[in-house]
Amino acid sequence: MPKFLWFLLLLPLTAFCQPSNNVVENSIIETNELAYYSQSLGIEIKSLEHKKMYDAIITFMGTSYKYGGKNENGIDCSGFVNKVMTEAGKEIVGCSSADMYDKVKHIGKNKLCEGDLVFFRTRKKAISHVGIYLGENKFVHASTSSGVIISDLNEDYYQKRFAKGGRIKDN
Repeated sequence: MPKFLWFLLLLPLTAFCQPSNNVVENSIIETNELAYYSQSLGIEIKSLEHKKMYDAIITFMGTSYKYGGKNENGIDCSGFVNKVMTEAGKEIVGCSSADMYDKVKHIGKNKLCEGDLVFFRTRKKAISHVGIYLGENKFVHASTSSGVIISDLNEDYYQKRFAKGGRIKDN
């Protein structure tokens, strides 16, 4: 068979091997969204699995701390976690960090995944602070001194006070 005929036979098959415009468009959109979340949060975001959680976190970034606060005018650590988790479709697990600690499945630091909770003992032995794990030892929380910020579990302050991680179930 002449080469020209082979070319004509194979030409329709190559159309199936090309990505559609939708696939390319979706890939570009996903890349842009990952870049947006990474830049907004100052950490590398590798998947959009927790997109709703990131959106809620970004809404509160920089919000000042207010004990008992539950909105963008001021928020405390448990109010922040409750707001973000509700937006992300997770079950609300308690009003205070101690309540949350009692109602989640406890996990070690080495088993933490994005969206898990991290608990701290900032006042003696009782659980008194909670944040949301983001990956690569980073977590977001409502700090009494700086408001909603991202911190590192390896910082001396948090390393000394870390109690456990906690996993909550989806709604």
